[in-house]
Amino acid sequence: MTALPPDPDPDRTPGLEPGGGVQPGDTPPDSGSTTQGLSKPETYRSRAGGIATLVIVLIITLAVVGLLVAQLVGWVKVF
Repeated sequence: MTALPPDPDPDRTPGLEPGGGVQPGDTPPDSGSTTQGLSKPETYRSRAGGIATLVIVLIITLAVVGLLVAQLVGWVKVF
């Protein structure tokens, strides 16, 4: 079984000029849409994941900087 094409047959569409154009002010024939068949609108992701990642990166960065400062001051001997 073959599906019907989304565009109308130009030979049977009234108002078309040779080459498929339409008269000025005339409405072109209805054709298929790229949004037909979508089941539901897209959902947007929560911002919580991005914020949690940023907080974790900041905590690790502050810990590394704090450890380096403590080693330079002499409070901690790591190396």
